[in-house]
Parts: sequence; structure tokens; C-alpha cells
Amino acid sequence: MKVAYVLNTPNAANYKIGEMILPQLESDSHGVEVVGIFFFDDNTMLLQKGNPKGERLAKIAAEKGMLLMMCDQCANQRGLASEKSEGGYTPEGTVDGVAVGCFPDLYGALSGNMPDQVISL
Repeated sequence: MKVAYVLNTPNAANYKIGEMILPQLESDSHGVEVVGIFFFDDNTMLLQKGNPKGERLAKIAAEKGMLLMMCDQCANQRGLASEKSEGGYTPEGTVDGVAVGCFPDLYGALSGNMPDQVISL
């Protein structure tokens, strides 16, 4: 089964992903294929360059082809994205492989590897 996580509650990235799901992904014991994680609000800060949990997650995401995407407005407000002159946003100061966008961008990014379930944490 393929799942995507949407992190929209406080501390979901640090605790639920960083302390629970990430170790399972690293040990290959999570039980499902995670195709993407979408970060809202302060959860985006996990993906800041130098964050140990974010760096570990980026490594696993690259190995497994997992999408890591931040809400564009949330990332911009926290200094993790900047607005492009032609529209849209680009990530900055993040771990490798992070995308930034809104729900239409998320849908497009997952369209080639659609999850069976989307789980909100």
C-alpha cells in the first residue's frame, strides 16, 4: 500500500515523523510505502538545512523516491522559500530534494506515484 502524509498539526514533523516514522523508514519496518510528505506551518522547519532529523529524512526520501514538499506560503513565512519573479516559490536553506508548492503542485508531483491513502497527522 502507498501512503502520503499531510503534516498539519503542531509538532507532527518533529515527533510523529522524526521520532516514530523516520526510524521505521530507516529500518525498513514501516509496513507501507511512503510516496510523499507535505509539510504545513512550523512543521516545515524540520526541512531546514542542518536539522538532523530533516537531513536523515532527506537521505531516506532520495533513496526511496519519496516526495518532500512544503506549503509555499508556510515556507515563505519561515524563510525557507522565496517568491520567484515569474510566480511560484523556490525552496532555500532546506535539506536536499525539497519541493515547495500548494495543493495543485502536490497533486501534480504525486500524479506519477499516486498514494492509496492520504493520512493527516
